Amino acid sequence: MDLRRTHTTILNEGDPERKRSEILEYFHATFDIDEKLYDTLRYDDTFCLRADRLRHPLIFYFGHTATFYINKLMVARVIDTRINPRFESMFAVGVDEMSWDDLNEAHYDWPTRKQVKAYRDQVRDLVDGLIRRLPLTLPITWEDRFWGIMMGIEHQRIHLETSSVLIRQLPLDQVQQLPFWEICPEFGEPPVNQLLNVAGGMVTLGKTKDHPLYGWDNEYGEHMAEVPDFKAAQYLTSNREFLTFVEDAGYSERQWWSEEGWKWREFKQAGHPLFWLKAGDGWKLRTMASEIAMPWNWPVEVNCLEAKAFCNWMSVRTGTPIRLPSEDEWSRMRDVCTIPDQPQWEKAPGNINLEWWASSCPIDRFSNGDFFDVLGNVWQWSETPIYPFHGFEIHPWYDDFSTPTFDTRHNLIKGGSWISTGNEATRDSRYAFRRHFFQHAGFRYVENTTPVIIHDDRYESDALAAQYCDAHYGPEHFGVANFPEACAKICLELMQGRRAGHALDLGCALGRASFELVQGGFEKVTGLDFSSRFFRLAARMQEEGSLRYALPEEGEIVSFHEITLMELGLEDSRNRVQFYQADACNLPEKFSGYDLILAANLIDRLYSPRRFLATIHERMNPGGLLVLTSPYTWLEEYTKKEEWLGGYREAGEPVWSLDGLKETLAPHFHMLGKPRDVPFVIRETKHKFQHTLAELTVWELGGRK
Repeated sequence: MDLRRTHTTILNEGDPERKRSEILEYFHATFDIDEKLYDTLRYDDTFCLRADRLRHPLIFYFGHTATFYINKLMVARVIDTRINPRFESMFAVGVDEMSWDDLNEAHYDWPTRKQVKAYRDQVRDLVDGLIRRLPLTLPITWEDRFWGIMMGIEHQRIHLETSSVLIRQLPLDQVQQLPFWEICPEFGEPPVNQLLNVAGGMVTLGKTKDHPLYGWDNEYGEHMAEVPDFKAAQYLTSNREFLTFVEDAGYSERQWWSEEGWKWREFKQAGHPLFWLKAGDGWKLRTMASEIAMPWNWPVEVNCLEAKAFCNWMSVRTGTPIRLPSEDEWSRMRDVCTIPDQPQWEKAPGNINLEWWASSCPIDRFSNGDFFDVLGNVWQWSETPIYPFHGFEIHPWYDDFSTPTFDTRHNLIKGGSWISTGNEATRDSRYAFRRHFFQHAGFRYVENTTPVIIHDDRYESDALAAQYCDAHYGPEHFGVANFPEACAKICLELMQGRRAGHALDLGCALGRASFELVQGGFEKVTGLDFSSRFFRLAARMQEEGSLRYALPEEGEIVSFHEITLMELGLEDSRNRVQFYQADACNLPEKFSGYDLILAANLIDRLYSPRRFLATIHERMNPGGLLVLTSPYTWLEEYTKKEEWLGGYREAGEPVWSLDGLKETLAPHFHMLGKPRDVPFVIRETKHKFQHTLAELTVWELGGRK
């Protein structure tokens, strides 16, 4: 396969064995390109340099794409054995710069390039074997095991883009220009940009589940909008055009910047685009691995905040309403230009898919009708924060791909860049980044008086997450006490006369018990949950002190609710609680030293509860307490039957979960007191509730045998 001309795989037609060969070829091509990308790092030590102080060093991303295969294939139950649990924990979480990321270097003992490369080779061999052996039928759908493999492949291709941006920020002496990553040799002065008419019309976005191509969850559903006539720039904004903003003191004039943009500019003390380098009286441009004379006819590369400031400046300068396009407007322009989708390309209709160069190129090099670079060259920032289409569903194997970005803080980028391949280079792709992030992204401006609709999805509408919002922070139902609050109170009673230093709320869901434990006297509490849709809401509650959610009432009717820590008397607990995403069966080493561990309704949802129970003592201080609750609802959907602690028969006799707990914990723990039942209620709709009893047991580390 030509690595510079790969296409994402059509998943709903063809001969199954030929399709298997296509996927195998696509997988290895993806791995090969990824390896070539990291070959641009000159030294082994370069892997441990941090290109951006708010992002991990490149060694993390080198390991991350490989561990992703293993972690997702474990969740999908395609495999049941890990290759390297330490790596698969270390490299799992921390890709995006988010407030709950832990970037403290003291917590990381990074392996060497050689060690990670050996691990990557093991993963490659394992996935190769799966592709060759797993049963394959067409179409390949969301539930198919091959979907999990495609998820790993397309995820790896995303990181070709994000890692290349970080490589571009490393010191030049730490990288090397290689032939595969050839820079465009064409440069000069750009044509004068002008605004052209775009005829309005209906835009229809969103995939159906029977779409022939792999997609991420945010691409599915339905969105329709009538777009009125507008004008759009014929070309992307060039380095030369942007220079006029720089030379007009655009970076030092507060009036052009949004509040968010000015805070970023002040923090970074930015005076020009990140990849521009001052060279005497002129400028140079940093490409991924080289410095070159400024190509003024290439598109400028900036973050969204800079692009919006330029538009505000230009709007006043021209006396016309200039702004970035919305997603709908960009989509309308693409439709008007009738550009084929990626699998149907004979040759890429723009500087995209690695088919031309490993850099930008002149803005007038690729025409799409009357416009240029509608597709490719650099991503194009839009005014639209990403939001879910009507009918959006979270994919259960990757529940944190999109939902953390539905916060109005992540704007969509459209059109792809020179290194966008696979799903990124398809019509339906929807990727969004924080507005201060850098990608290989620039912008095209539009003239339009129509205001952009901001789809604010801040009311949590995911049904399960909304249920848990209500269960953690909502009112009591049928006189049954709030479950996480009740568990926390029991824990606090048990800790009387004991040291209440650091507690771990494991499987914290939305974090109510964590806040209660701090409010009750613990010096510090860490909440961990494997589900991103839960822990992101816990983190939002900790950061903002409030949550809003939409509860189903009846059919399509919902009610809207807002809950605050202040109302619950928990406002003072916010500064002593931290939330992280983690796998309870494969915890990073840093999570240790606890006087109390609460694992509420967790063990019967773990893929390996026996391993969890056999090792949890390593995380605790001597004499610490382990508090477990569970309704013992064992399901093979979550836990293989051989891992069940009870709920089955052996030699014809029933085996109860409490007996399994005693046996597994006996080497290190002693049970205090007798089990007790703690009730809880989950509200599904106005007329439907789940009432459950969880058995609570208390175990002391050490103690009498």
